[in-house]
Formats: sequence, C-alpha cells, structure tokens
Amino acid sequence: MNPTARSRDRGWIRGALLAPDELIADGALAFEGDRIVYAGPADGFDGRGWPDPVTAPEGALIIPGLVDLHCHGAVGSDFTTADAAGIRRAAAFLHAAGTTTLLASTVSAPKDVLLAAAGRLGAVAREGLIAGIHAEGPFLSAVRCGAQDPASLLAPEPGFVDEFLAASDGELVTMTYAPELPGAEDLVDRLITRGVTPSLGHTDASDSTAAASLEWAREEMEEAGFDGYAPRPTVTHLFNGMAPMHHRSPGPVAACLRAARRGDAVVELIADGVHLDPAMIRTVFDLAGPANVALVSDSMAATGLGDGSYRLGPADVVVSGGTARLGTDGGLAGGTATLLQCVRTAVDAGVPLADAVQAASAVPADVLRLADEVGALRRGLRADALVVSPELELHAVLRSGTWLPR
Repeated sequence: MNPTARSRDRGWIRGALLAPDELIADGALAFEGDRIVYAGPADGFDGRGWPDPVTAPEGALIIPGLVDLHCHGAVGSDFTTADAAGIRRAAAFLHAAGTTTLLASTVSAPKDVLLAAAGRLGAVAREGLIAGIHAEGPFLSAVRCGAQDPASLLAPEPGFVDEFLAASDGELVTMTYAPELPGAEDLVDRLITRGVTPSLGHTDASDSTAAASLEWAREEMEEAGFDGYAPRPTVTHLFNGMAPMHHRSPGPVAACLRAARRGDAVVELIADGVHLDPAMIRTVFDLAGPANVALVSDSMAATGLGDGSYRLGPADVVVSGGTARLGTDGGLAGGTATLLQCVRTAVDAGVPLADAVQAASAVPADVLRLADEVGALRRGLRADALVVSPELELHAVLRSGTWLPR
C-alpha cells in the first residue's frame, strides 16, 4: 500500500479492523484532522464526499498505534545522553516503526546528568514527540542493578523528584524504585503527590516488602485521584532486575504477580525473545490477565541498527546477534526490538493477538492516563493506527492523522 502523506485532512482506510471489543472482518477507519471520526463495519460508514479509501493489502489488519512505557532510545541515540536532535531522530524512528506514543526512559547517572537529560527530554515532550519521561533510577538496588551504573545508584531522595520535575517542566511520568531501600516509602509518597506513577523494579526485596509497597502505592494513588483514572503502580520489566522466584524464597516476582492478578498493578514484560522465555510470557498473560500486562521494548540505541558498540547512559554496550550486553560483565543491557516486534514475539509464544495488542496499546495508555487520547481505534481518539500483515509485518503507520513515510 502507498497512502499519501497529507496531514490535517480527512481520509479513511478499509480492511480488517481490530476494534476494542471485536475483530471486524470488513472494517473502516475514518479520520479528520488528527481525530478518528469512525471505526467500525465498512457498511456503516457513509463515504460520500470523502476521498477514495486507502485499501489495506489482502489479509492485512488495522490495529491501534502502539504505546511504549519503557524505551531508552534507537538509531544510535540514547535518551539519557543524546542531544535534542538525537532524541527527535530516535522518536521519529520509533513512530515510523509503529510506536506512536512513547515515554523516553533515562538510566541511572550522576544527578547533574539526569537533570540535564530531563531538560532536553522535557522540551521534546512539549513538542508532542514523546509522552513524557520514565526515570529508571537512580534509586535502585545495587544487588539487582542489571545494566545500571552501580556508581550512580543512590538511596531515595524525595526532593530529587521535585528537581527532576522542575528541570523537565513537569514531564516526569513514571519512576522506577527499589522498595527495600531506606526512604523508599517517602519517595513513593512524593511521586504520587506530584502525579508521577511509581514503578517497582531493580529490586532485591522480599515478597512481603514488595507486596506492602505495591499495596500502599495503590491505596495512595486511589486517594490522590490521578485525574479520575483507576490508578495503579507498575512493575518495571517483571523478572529482569529481580531475584528469581523460588518456592522457598518467592521474592518480589510472586508479590507482583498477585498484585497484577487482583488488578492492583500493571507488570511490564520485555517480550523480545531474549529477556524472557516464550513460555514465561504466555504464563504471565494467563496468570495476571492481559488487562494487567504492559508489553515494553526496553529498546536502546542499537534499535534499528546492526551489531556493534553502543552506549546505554554511561555504560558501554556490545550488540551481537541482536542481543545487547554490557561490555564489562556480559549482562543484558536493554533490548534492540521495537514494540511491534515484541507483540509478534508474544503472539508467537501463544498469546492471543487481541491480548498482545491490548498489552501494547490500551493498557499502557491507561497507565499514562491517556486512554481518552490513544491506545484504541475509537471515535474521538487520536488517529493513530498501524496496518500490518497477518505475520505482524508493518505495512503503514498513521500518527495523528498523518501517514508516516516508510
């Protein structure tokens, strides 16, 4: 297919359409300006006075634009250290790859580096290219720091939340924290009172500590209101950066799964074929339910490029065979897959297509408190959609009513 790149116009596309509640075999998605004006059966849309429709290729499917809560960069740019041009370049690549809404994730670094990154990322967020910032650290466990720089890890400082918010002009949306660290409860309280979603992760906490932190965060978020949404804390890439679950020492994983099953937390999964075994991806969907899972890419600067040497914040990373590892100890250092590729991996693992798409669109949109803006094909929402093959290969991307160049 070869849709025109006209924007702020009206147009429509016809083909199989994944609506919020059903798969419509012969559907229509119509948009005017940057808004969806119709999404439903093709025979229910009156196209008189409209341009000729773009017709999806045989067997193709129209799905919502994807929403990524956790990505560190792409095409050579690292969100913690890149300049504004590099941030825009990475965001444009991710948009064209199907991630029409994203948070830019930072990694642990000295505070002055993080505040400078907050300023650059905040400016790009105000341009509408990213939906805000996810700060992965620096208040993380040194025992479970993964690819995070141990020298940059700190005990929680609630006041730093205010510094980060000021530097980013209010664009901090989520922050990862380890609940076992001294001062973690005060940090979570500060995050919630400032409208920032706490995300438990990179933690060596016990089951009871993780469970208590998630329960308290959920209660505090409900009391705070969070703009009328059903607020829930999140869990940063479940399993990764955590003690393995053992039947005599369940650690944080068991607590996170129970909270997700109750609907009290959303667990992230890096479904890239590297960070998790396919059976584990399928198991988490079965145990937690698709409404409580958010697929994330954890993409880093190598995404969209080939093997070679890259940076993840202050760390040297070597990518070989598409797998990113620290140059120091060989530990995993982020992902190189796009979010659409993660959806494909989840489906290949046995997750139903609608559930995998929901976990990469509607669920993260709700976490961002943007469910009335993005995350589904529904009248009034932003005109973000992907046209994909039956194998989830990308044909075309519509973002804010504009067909993006491929």
